[in-house]
Amino acid sequence: AVGIGAVKYADYSNNRTSDYVFSFDKMLAMDGNTAPYMQYAYARIKSIERKAQSRDMDIEAELAGVTTVNLVEQSELDLAKHLIRYGEAIESAAADYRPNYLTMYLYELAQKFSAFYTNCPVLGAGPDQRPTRLLLCDLTARTIKHGLQELLGIEVVEQM
Repeated sequence: AVGIGAVKYADYSNNRTSDYVFSFDKMLAMDGNTAPYMQYAYARIKSIERKAQSRDMDIEAELAGVTTVNLVEQSELDLAKHLIRYGEAIESAAADYRPNYLTMYLYELAQKFSAFYTNCPVLGAGPDQRPTRLLLCDLTARTIKHGLQELLGIEVVEQM
């Protein structure tokens, strides 16, 4: 899934009017605007969910109990703002026939999630912040999965 996805993603991420250089090394890189980087971000979120379940946390109950979003850290706010712009990214990509707009949005989302993950403990957060952080993780995973799998036809992986 990762190899085929890498080729598809590399094709979609290039501007259709630019010259194209085929490079497996670049396509399979774990950093940068690549499918493996995107799939790793998704797998990282799924890992958080698995750890929560192993600690007997009821994620669904915590998510259902969110009545107000408590964004304290800048990286939480940045991630939330970016998630809100997903519809715009889809519309722009479709209107201009440029899937690279969508891949760039997803790459920026993964970068913002990485900053959030570094700066904001999710499972170790207090009861006032953990539900919001779990919600941000859930929405990020859903967005990455929808963008890759449903719109670009690239399978996501739960573990890497």
